[in-house]
Amino acid sequence: MARRRRRRGGARPGNAGGAAVGRLARIERKTRETEILLQLNVDGTGEASVESTIPFLNHMLEAAARHGLLDLKVDARGDTEVDLHHTVEDVAICLGKAFAEALGDKRGIVRFGTAFVPMDETLASVFLDVSNRPYLTFNVPLTKTKVGDFDLDLLKDFFRAFAMNAQVTLHVNLHYGENLHHIAEAIFKAFGRALAEATRLNPRIEGVLSTKGTL
Repeated sequence: MARRRRRRGGARPGNAGGAAVGRLARIERKTRETEILLQLNVDGTGEASVESTIPFLNHMLEAAARHGLLDLKVDARGDTEVDLHHTVEDVAICLGKAFAEALGDKRGIVRFGTAFVPMDETLASVFLDVSNRPYLTFNVPLTKTKVGDFDLDLLKDFFRAFAMNAQVTLHVNLHYGENLHHIAEAIFKAFGRALAEATRLNPRIEGVLSTKGTL
């Protein structure tokens, strides 16, 4: 069962000035399959430390954090000797819960985020709505393909778990590409940039950005 504790104020690790840190969350999840501690600062500078025992996942999350200007710390252990799926999905669950918690009532955020990222021969895009209506459209035709020992079918599981737990509408698209590493990395970089745009605060927005007055 996940235990969630919201943190407010304090100093960001590595910030000697002790400045206010912005929107933070700390998520712990412990099951028979995984044990995860994830810390997120939405208003960060792109500092990331990810240790999941899955090097490819570490690399992708660090790319998303860097390009999304998120401070992200992940310490995850799971039964990867059985399958990578449990750890990949549970990290995404924790990341989604962290975003939902850090954004709170979502007052003042831009809400929608869009990013296109080219990487050599590849072009990927991510569209995101912080809507409280979880939904995933995943237009990435990768099946039964691997980068090293990482099954790229797990990317859809990752983004579905994130969308459901962050309560966002998420569209992930591969427009074209050949190199599998480039495809995955372009997607995660676009994901980070779309998150940065959607969660940005705009002082002209009063309350939540919705014609209904609520999300």
